[in-house]
Amino acid sequence: MADILPFRALRYDSHQLKLSDVVTQPYDKITPEMQARYYERSPHNLVRIILGRRGETDNDAFNVYTRAAEYLHDWRSGGVLRQDAEPAFYLYSQNFTIPGTRDVAERRGLIALGRIHDYADGVVFRHEQTLAKPREDRLNLLRATRAHFGQIFMLYSDPAGELDSLLLKQGSEDPEMSVLDEYEVLHRVWPIRDSRMVRLVQEKFCDKKLLIADGHHRYETALAYRNEQRALAGTVERNAPHEFVMMTLIPMESRGLVILPTHRIVQGLPTYDREQMLEKANRFFEIDRIDLRTESRSATTLLEEAGSSGTAFVAVTRQGPYLMRAKKGTVQEALAAVSGRQRDLDVVQLHKILLERVLGISEEAIRNQEHIVYERDASEAISRVRQGANVAFLLNPARIEQVRDIAFAGEVLPQKSTDFYPKLLSGLVIYALD
Repeated sequence: MADILPFRALRYDSHQLKLSDVVTQPYDKITPEMQARYYERSPHNLVRIILGRRGETDNDAFNVYTRAAEYLHDWRSGGVLRQDAEPAFYLYSQNFTIPGTRDVAERRGLIALGRIHDYADGVVFRHEQTLAKPREDRLNLLRATRAHFGQIFMLYSDPAGELDSLLLKQGSEDPEMSVLDEYEVLHRVWPIRDSRMVRLVQEKFCDKKLLIADGHHRYETALAYRNEQRALAGTVERNAPHEFVMMTLIPMESRGLVILPTHRIVQGLPTYDREQMLEKANRFFEIDRIDLRTESRSATTLLEEAGSSGTAFVAVTRQGPYLMRAKKGTVQEALAAVSGRQRDLDVVQLHKILLERVLGISEEAIRNQEHIVYERDASEAISRVRQGANVAFLLNPARIEQVRDIAFAGEVLPQKSTDFYPKLLSGLVIYALD
């Protein structure tokens, strides 16, 4: 099924600069403040290519995309970026502390080129919808630079741990690349050039299906660009560079595979009324006021405990938090039009019942992020309510088994249903089509 190849990556020359000065988080995780810090850190920081500053005088001939292409050309010709002499897979390890805990974990993956497939081929599966504007932005960048700077985060099933065991043996020596990012995540990379090992790994992937964890927009951009190039050539050249995209392949059984919840904040909703919300929600949920002055546990701890036996939310209001536990029969009836795989999913119940039915926010408005703000950090979500937001809903994360089953069934989840942590750094390795 999955067809993967080694490749000659472009990499920053560590003799000329520090890797920590030039790599970045994925483009869609870079805030304006982070963008400014990256710009200050180095004149060769990758942000200048993947999320450059727009200028007031930008036009069709001179803009963020043309500047990105110029930076890439100049850095390659000046030796700041050098291409590896021979093709390789790249073992990628991330060591991190799981947010909200003191638990330390490691996640290992394989950076490789993966053949681009239409979803209908049944090889690559998505679990969320994409938006037209980000797709257009990434496509313009790809057209201008003809290069991929970040990897698609792909999951595959390896219950026996065969591939993980093979990769573990490759990471016994000192890594060729090592960098600590701004979230205290240690990223290390080892090239795998042994031809026998490369063939063995390729064979192991022949029967694998791939699930996009992060990078839906970039994958669909690569797919669109592939189709453009096919149309220009008037033929399908199976092994042309545009037929592949850079991926990091990670087993979904990995102990280091962490999914964080993304909490929802409702703000600026003119019809919001706390009492009406609680009254309407009571039809679907058992509701208990949380008195944190007498509870020794935090709201998120109570939420996690309640979620072990069913769907639960914490609604944070200005008057205090409320624990909501789903009345399963009533909720299932209310979600009769939703597929059975999704009815028990926390984020689906939150969207379809609390946001749409109880608060009256339409599906289209949610999709356009009207009155809805997404926040990973529960403390920040609570703080936003104190600052004037209507209400915040804290939720537990989706389980990988739920995401897998829904995706492999050809279904998609609501936006921001998953937050895989940590993110894959951009700029560790680059795939240039030329």
